[in-house]
Amino acid sequence: MSNVPWVKQTRRTFRIWAIQVGLWLGGRIPFRLAWFLGGMLGQVAWWVGRRDRELALAHLALAMPELPLAERRAIARASFLHFGHGAVEVAQMARIDPQLERYISFAGDGEAMLRGASAAGKGFIFVTGHLGSWELLARRIVRAGVPAIVIAARSWDRRIDDMVEAFRREGDVPTLFREDPGGGRVLLRALRDGKALGILIDQDTKVQSVFVPFFGHLASTPRAAADLALRFGCPVFVGWSHRRGPRAGDGYVLELEPVAYDPATPDKEAEAVRITAHCTARMEQAIRRSPAEWVWMHRRWKTKPPESK
Repeated sequence: MSNVPWVKQTRRTFRIWAIQVGLWLGGRIPFRLAWFLGGMLGQVAWWVGRRDRELALAHLALAMPELPLAERRAIARASFLHFGHGAVEVAQMARIDPQLERYISFAGDGEAMLRGASAAGKGFIFVTGHLGSWELLARRIVRAGVPAIVIAARSWDRRIDDMVEAFRREGDVPTLFREDPGGGRVLLRALRDGKALGILIDQDTKVQSVFVPFFGHLASTPRAAADLALRFGCPVFVGWSHRRGPRAGDGYVLELEPVAYDPATPDKEAEAVRITAHCTARMEQAIRRSPAEWVWMHRRWKTKPPESK
């Protein structure tokens, strides 16, 4: 039996039905019309989502106080449009998938680097965040011939998890939920098979974390990527995607770079913090370049460092 009150459970059910119906309808109309409606959805969310709007504005003021209020407001509003268009891309995946290599392309020699790391047979860690389209990023890595698995935490409802898991599975990207039993064996097998382990580190979640700087403030940041790298001695990459432009069909560019670290360090704790801080700093730089494509409504600085409590 669920411990969720029936009123809350009913609201969740209606919300899930709305998501399912929206994705079904969004996938059956022309792409450009769906794109237009996705933008409208983002506009509506901006105006009616008072709580998320206020969170986004407050977080932008904390992260980028040097920007005028009007500019921060424009970034926050554009982020709602971005995620409305992101929902359209999920709904339109059947149309995007056949041209995925064009829709999201690698910058520089990123594709070759990932193929080489996978071919070495040790697997690797791919650190990313909720910037651009992390779902299309994972699909594109697999399309490049690099098998991958995504490590994630379960959401507020199992039905949402099932939808996300099914979407990823269609792109040959299996999901490993942290809460599920046997996760350690799955991770070990994935690395032995030369797979990429995708880990998002840009949110404050209930996992083992360390405090590292993010936009000038200490932020509780998941440390799993660093811990796994130090345990298994496998390569680490940090990467992200960002839109080429605002129009329907512009797609994304996928950027990545290797992360140097000392697998034989005598101080693994300090090295884990350093790896996490480096990846977080690179994510911050990428967000500053495309600020409207990040989740400003997330409570990124919710957990306070011990000395500030």
